[in-house]
Amino acid sequence: MNQDEQSLTGRILGLDVGSRRIGVAVSDPLGITAQGLETLQRRNKRHDFEALGRVISQYEVREIVVGLPLRMSGAEGIQSDKMQVFAEDLRKRFKLPVHLWDERLTSAEANRLLRETDLSIEKRGKAVDRMAAVLILQGWMEHRALGLEGQHSPDSGNQDR
Repeated sequence: MNQDEQSLTGRILGLDVGSRRIGVAVSDPLGITAQGLETLQRRNKRHDFEALGRVISQYEVREIVVGLPLRMSGAEGIQSDKMQVFAEDLRKRFKLPVHLWDERLTSAEANRLLRETDLSIEKRGKAVDRMAAVLILQGWMEHRALGLEGQHSPDSGNQDR
């Protein structure tokens, strides 16, 4: 398989990274739709990256999208700084492109969508991180499909690196 064919295969991984859990979503092979995977319980960096490595290998991931938590004003804060570092660690560890995507309101939207289901409150709580990861990944893929990758307003907080 040559380099061009290799860049067309594989999937895109979407991550909603929190202090206790990481919501995980993966694209279909064509990078059109996102579906949620298991939510990872965080322990420490080594454990978290081993778990992510298994997902990356299993789904032949070719790039990663990490939710960037911004303030409602669009300004970055402490959590944004943490995600910048996390994204850089992912790049170094897995040698894959990692994109940061504005995740404002994704958890609120995930909660709204899940409230419309028949899931119990406990099950909704476990699904919200996964649903947020799906929304992050789907938003990024739609943005890219429109040919807007790298073209965003300065205050949007969406960053491709």
